Amino acid sequence: MASDEPSALNIKVKEIRREAEERDAKRRAEKGGTPYLEVGKAPTSIDALRLITEEEARRAKVAALQIKVKEVAVAAYNPSSPEAQKIAEELRAKKWEPKFFTSSLSGLEEVWRLYKFAGAEAQEITGKVDIESKKIQELTAKLTTFQAVSAELEGFDFKKGTTSELMETLLAGALGNKASDIHFEAKEKDALIRFRLDGILHDIAHLPVRNYENTVSRVKLLSGLKINVRGEPQDGRFTIELGTKEVEVRVSIIPSEFGETIVMRLLDPDSISVELEQLGLRPDDLEMVKTEIKKPHGLILNTGPTGSGKTTTLYAFLKSIANSEIKVITVEDPIEYRIPQIEQTQVDAEAGYTFAKGLRAIVRQDPDVILVGEIRDAETADIALQASLTGHMVLSTVHANDAIGAIPRLIDLGAKPITIGPALNLVIAQRLVRKLCEKCKVKEEITPELAAKIKTFLEKLPERVDREPYETITMYKPVGCEACNSLGYKGRRGIFEFLKGGEELADAIQKEASQSTMRGLAEKQKMVTMQEDGILKVITGMTTLEEVEGTTGPIEWK
Repeated sequence: MASDEPSALNIKVKEIRREAEERDAKRRAEKGGTPYLEVGKAPTSIDALRLITEEEARRAKVAALQIKVKEVAVAAYNPSSPEAQKIAEELRAKKWEPKFFTSSLSGLEEVWRLYKFAGAEAQEITGKVDIESKKIQELTAKLTTFQAVSAELEGFDFKKGTTSELMETLLAGALGNKASDIHFEAKEKDALIRFRLDGILHDIAHLPVRNYENTVSRVKLLSGLKINVRGEPQDGRFTIELGTKEVEVRVSIIPSEFGETIVMRLLDPDSISVELEQLGLRPDDLEMVKTEIKKPHGLILNTGPTGSGKTTTLYAFLKSIANSEIKVITVEDPIEYRIPQIEQTQVDAEAGYTFAKGLRAIVRQDPDVILVGEIRDAETADIALQASLTGHMVLSTVHANDAIGAIPRLIDLGAKPITIGPALNLVIAQRLVRKLCEKCKVKEEITPELAAKIKTFLEKLPERVDREPYETITMYKPVGCEACNSLGYKGRRGIFEFLKGGEELADAIQKEASQSTMRGLAEKQKMVTMQEDGILKVITGMTTLEEVEGTTGPIEWK
């Protein structure tokens, strides 16, 4: 503990000195008649920074921060000094109009540190990060296990290697392992890097604090974020070109106790290119879905938490019906993947393009099929329901725990029960379970007690469920090998349940749209629940009971 006290004391002293400097800058601003600016809290543009060379900026104690049309915001220790005025003349000669602010010296020093990103490396930064196909192929072929990525990072020479090379290694490692996210978590003495694979986070490596700070700045530059703003959340994006495809990277940065925490979500188009038949639907459910999505109008709702595969499922629906004879339009937040033959629009809150306004505008475009990313409020719900009643097929999502919970949820949002019943064609609920690794899974012995439970379970299934695939019960357990990062699982598959629309549903909603009423209707429809669908996938060797229980709760054998 004692070794940490001087460090904490130094930090406190530094904070006190900084506060005193800012108070002094305020006084000087009032005396000199120029506005005061706390530079540490103001965004800095690299393009603006480049208007003044680092040597000139340090000599004149100034820094260009932002550009607005032809006006340049310039922070200065003393705006009226001869050196600062000389900078002003040079900017005016280049057709820029400087607007000066009085700032502290320590604030300016923070900005000057950003000059290292304003050189040749930064000049290459655009909305896309071009990575040579050959190079990325070599890296992804090499970094196909967590151990390989960890070893590569442990052997990384931080003195000779650039931050760009470090980022390439991380991105290639994540893509090589088919990770969905890269997490950078600032700790007291280092930063932890983790990959999310099949919904589970895995520790990959630790970065030294000094290198992590450069990494954060690099990510901000790539994502078009404010690199000198550290105390507020920021969101950005960039694109990696990989031969014939583009992988979009969504970036979220938030302040934390020991620095900034980053999550980078990798949107690989290959991961969404799932056909309807590849979703993991049983033949009876697949037939039901095909029937419903071919109808000319009605609402299909998909429910489940974030990360449960709802987008993948709805995209598979769209891909199966999209053709040159019908018009399909979407309003999404955000557009995750581009689909041919479909017009996709994105919510833009700043421009006032919300789900409700977007949906209202889309209806006027005379579409046949509409995808609404999510029903979040009464207005969106009302327009979606009305559109489905007036000749449009509408697909959307709503946050609910199960299929029967979607009805009360719509009513909570403000939807009218009188329109919900006639509009709804189908309600889907889904989760994702990890698939056993095909290369290392081994057969598991089934106890007589479990065999009896499974036999009773199969006997009580609805007649529409084909019994043939389950006649031979074969269960497996995970082992772990190089192909699955020693996890025993590789990839995920959906488990589903379906509540069908129709007169019975409409009547039930009119009488009482409660959970118990909807549950009674589901039993009457002989719904196969998500948990039951999961059990069927267990006894065909696809996953394990532990996975199903972890996703749906303790198994209730009937």
